[in-house]
Amino acid sequence: MPAAVTPMTDEQRKAVVIAYLKAFDNGGTGHDGTPILDFFAEDAQFFFPKWGLAHGKADISRTFGDLGGTVKSVEHHFSSFNWIVTGTDVLAVEGTTHGEHLDGPWRVGVPEWGAGRWCGVFEVRDHLIQRAFIYLDPDYAGKDTARYPWL
Repeated sequence: MPAAVTPMTDEQRKAVVIAYLKAFDNGGTGHDGTPILDFFAEDAQFFFPKWGLAHGKADISRTFGDLGGTVKSVEHHFSSFNWIVTGTDVLAVEGTTHGEHLDGPWRVGVPEWGAGRWCGVFEVRDHLIQRAFIYLDPDYAGKDTARYPWL
């Protein structure tokens, strides 16, 4: 008979998401050496703008490889995260970042319309990310301005 899984608390789910994001900031490795893909379930889904929807760890690895080829560094501002918890496996977080893309650096608020603000919707169960949908403007260096007359 399989062991019963103990339900996770919102704080435990948040801790999994934070550990994943810190691994992302650390070039793909957690503070304890955990590879970033180990934060995901085998059949997890991952969405990133202008990349699309990845299904499973192999596809997520390809996504990270593609993104990693363009982002030199990123730092999430954990102290200013705004969490939306539901008491279920689903939670969301709004946050800000700064870093460097191949096209140039970015910092939230510089300019105010530029990159650096993001939101992620996560589903965390059994201490693994089952689903991560990231919403942000992937024009990190702010070069896509010609299409927006108000800029």
